[in-house]
Amino acid sequence: MDPSQISSIAVIGPNADRELLGGYSGRPAYFTSVLEGIRAKVGDRVKVPYAEGCKITVGGSWNQDLVTRSNPEDDRKLIEEAVEVASKADVVVLAIGGNEQTSREGWSKAHLGDRASLQMVGLQEDLVKAVLETGTPVIVLLFNGRPLSIPYLTEHVPVIFECWYLGQETGHAIADVLFGDYNPGGKLPITIPRSVGHVPAFYNYKPSARRGYLFDDVSPLYPFGYGLSYTTFSYSNLRLSAASATGNQPVEATVTVTNTGKHAGEEVAELYLTTEASAIDAPLYALKGFKRISLAPGAAQQVRFTITPDMMKLVDDKGQRVLLPGKIKISVAGSLPGSRSEALGAAKAAEAELIVK
Repeated sequence: MDPSQISSIAVIGPNADRELLGGYSGRPAYFTSVLEGIRAKVGDRVKVPYAEGCKITVGGSWNQDLVTRSNPEDDRKLIEEAVEVASKADVVVLAIGGNEQTSREGWSKAHLGDRASLQMVGLQEDLVKAVLETGTPVIVLLFNGRPLSIPYLTEHVPVIFECWYLGQETGHAIADVLFGDYNPGGKLPITIPRSVGHVPAFYNYKPSARRGYLFDDVSPLYPFGYGLSYTTFSYSNLRLSAASATGNQPVEATVTVTNTGKHAGEEVAELYLTTEASAIDAPLYALKGFKRISLAPGAAQQVRFTITPDMMKLVDDKGQRVLLPGKIKISVAGSLPGSRSEALGAAKAAEAELIVK
């Protein structure tokens, strides 16, 4: 986002101007909210109006035992105010998700934390729909302490930042990313499911564990290892130091990663193994290594991984780790390989085949 090309940024949402530390943290000397960080970044050059939009819970602090849901009628009035603010702006930064009451440990009947849904609490999705209807471009900042099922956002919002809890520098960090002073390159350490009905959701399942769902897609909303940046990368020319391996022979894998975009950026190259032909039923993919690299636009770098015999072992029916003869597919990509990652914009994996003797 170029502040020289816009005159107003509407900062909207229940998480736009509040402290979010996650609960299990000390009290920092200061905290910068999203609203404060953006206003500090643009100064007097750009107008930054604010609207709460709706509430998640009333109060919402971690140590507040009772969780009180907001009044829907009050929230609808806040949504109307947000729509008015959004309609007059050049772009909307919408800070939503959860708070420290909707994602916390529950240790007593008076202090609950578990939920039976992964949807956003309250009228937040109504807020998103109403703001989108103004036609003003929308950027979503998602703050949460647990994965949220956001299929509507995934389908309708072009830019979503998964923020989790960013600490006392929240506002400044967000502003640096929004205005291009820093190119984010984070990757998901978990799988984000489409709904609570898709739980448990994890990436290294066996092929027989995913039969499908009636009237729904079996794939995750966002796969393990996924994450985009302001540039793009490609993976090519995956080579192995040997076509076959034995019980005591490591194999070197080398892949070329290229920054195919217009901006410098960091990428995490992820190494996955898939045992395709073996007497033991193996996970579809197993992460065995990852390396972060930094590349200028148009630059390429060879990334090397050492695949040890231990990485190729599987657990047999006696609970022992064994190395069996068979065929192993080697994949290196910036996300979990597969059609879902590619549909979300991740680069296609570079692949090679290794025979274990």
